[in-house]
Amino acid sequence: MARRTWTRDELLVAGFLYCRIPFGRFHSSNPEIVRVAQAMDRTPGALAMKLSNLASVDPTFRSSGRSGLPGASANDRALWQEMNADWPTFALKVEAAVGHLGIEELGGQHAEQPETTGEAADYTGAERVTTRRERVGQGLFRDSVLSAYDFRCCITGLALPGLLNASHIVPWREDPGNRLNPANGLCLSALHDRAFDKGLITILEDLTVAVATNVSRHAGPFFDSTIGIYEGQPIAAPEKFSPAPGFLAHHRAEVFVG
Repeated sequence: MARRTWTRDELLVAGFLYCRIPFGRFHSSNPEIVRVAQAMDRTPGALAMKLSNLASVDPTFRSSGRSGLPGASANDRALWQEMNADWPTFALKVEAAVGHLGIEELGGQHAEQPETTGEAADYTGAERVTTRRERVGQGLFRDSVLSAYDFRCCITGLALPGLLNASHIVPWREDPGNRLNPANGLCLSALHDRAFDKGLITILEDLTVAVATNVSRHAGPFFDSTIGIYEGQPIAAPEKFSPAPGFLAHHRAEVFVG
């Protein structure tokens, strides 16, 4: 029997799952993959294989020395480009595809802890479609960033989702076009997210932590043991959506107080 071509809606949902599920969980017994595959009338193995095909076109994944599966199609590559070109619009397209396929709501596993924005999001006066894109995409941003770091703080290794934030590198208010871009995010504990947002820590070009020395000298032993201790330590490398060097450079120049 000939293989059934993946529809546009199926590809969009597969792209969403690629963002929110860590690579190590791309297997046919993953309950979320099983549930979505059933709704698509596909086998869990076929959906898991599609996620691995998408990994093969992810430059962050490939740079780790792995290659994913070799069967990526032209449509897979086009979807990857589409995702990275406009994350807010991609989020809306996924929402529509979920409705077309009759899939129960995707995501929400960690929705009770929204991603941080550095300040309360202000939608006053925004066009309705812009507001909708941002609200729909907030969960996608959080899931994509946390999934990239396997739901662990990239500085401390903390693995409690309720204490983790998807931290924006370039602050939310400064770059609307990259608010939902996972390459503008780091998975940080709530404490280190706040320190990063306030410029007390930053990430250097070699992906090591720098601590503001003018603060650490008088902040006390708690600061030293929870933040200062990570000076010079490398962050955990993500499996997907590596932080963009330009965003990190902006944080060092415009946010870091050290």
